[in-house]
Amino acid sequence: MAWNEPGGGNRDPWSNKGGDQGPPDLDEVVRKLQDKVGGLFGGRRGGGGEGGGASGGGNFGLIGVALLIALAIAAAINSFYIIQPAERGVVLRFGAFHEVVGPGPHLKLPFIDSYLPVNVDQINKFVHRAQMLTKDENIVDVTVEVQFRVLDPADFLFQDANPPQTLRNAMESILREVIGKSKLDEIITENRQGIALAVQKGTQDLIDLYRTGLKVLNINIQDARPPEAVQDAFADAIKAREDRERVKNQAQAYANDVVPRARGAAARLLEDAKAYKAKVVAEAEGESKRFLALLAAYEQAPEVTRDRLYLESMQDVLAGTGKVLLDVKAGSNLTYLPLDKVLGKGGAGGFDRDAVLRPQMSNPKEVELPGTRSRAAARPPRAFFPRERGSR
Repeated sequence: MAWNEPGGGNRDPWSNKGGDQGPPDLDEVVRKLQDKVGGLFGGRRGGGGEGGGASGGGNFGLIGVALLIALAIAAAINSFYIIQPAERGVVLRFGAFHEVVGPGPHLKLPFIDSYLPVNVDQINKFVHRAQMLTKDENIVDVTVEVQFRVLDPADFLFQDANPPQTLRNAMESILREVIGKSKLDEIITENRQGIALAVQKGTQDLIDLYRTGLKVLNINIQDARPPEAVQDAFADAIKAREDRERVKNQAQAYANDVVPRARGAAARLLEDAKAYKAKVVAEAEGESKRFLALLAAYEQAPEVTRDRLYLESMQDVLAGTGKVLLDVKAGSNLTYLPLDKVLGKGGAGGFDRDAVLRPQMSNPKEVELPGTRSRAAARPPRAFFPRERGSR
């Protein structure tokens, strides 16, 4: 039978067995919870007249727990930080420098330590332009580009109030010093790279002395020219200098071509002279040895040696000359001798030694042609050959 049917006694399942009580009071539930939490922090549990005091203590304890939890969460978050690969972390403890850490995750004391990230891979640059006085008392307009980066994060943050401005001032000071020690031609054309290297080294030494924590990567002299009022005159001077260098290079090229050939010709002449010297000396030595050998033979057999020398001499002389022999027993006094035809058989200027004319004459004669010598003239005088004692 249902509780609300007639005869069911009107029994409410939500009511207590003891009486007609309604649903539980929400305020009572909250009060009991506060009493329990307040007891954990020294509060008293009670009812009746102490209900207001217990409620106040419970509120204070709940707020304290919430603050502790929030404080723990904040400390956990604050104690962890990450440094990027291109950065370095400068850790401060109670506001003073403590250490420099590298890239990656790190831990620090919450609410005590702090850190400042510094990018050490970023390349910064600035351009500086100024007019300066050179060593030869000329004015030059110089434009310089400077590239730098952070080398020491601690010095960069704490040792100098404005490191980039210090770098600019130091670079300008060194640049004026180097330009003041250089001539205008060196600055404009000849030694611009050397001047840039000298300025870079001097600037780095100076900023290291100031402990700026910066490193100069490169200093490039972008432009160096005289003032506008004398620009045309300097352009003409530069063109003349270039022409001079071009002519010098052409002359050097010509010298490089001619000198080796002249040296080669001189060396060849020296070698020819040495060869001629050796030839003449060898021939002289051979002739002297041959003469000594003939002298020894002549001392042994003077007549035979004399005749042999005569025959050899005549053979050498008559071998290249033209001669006509007339061998007749009888004939007229007038002999026709066609020399033009006889000489023409040997060719132009030559002579046929086999051509012998034999006209009829009483006695053989020897006819000497132009350019030849007679036997008597060809034979050396007998006084040339020494005689032995007792010879006739």
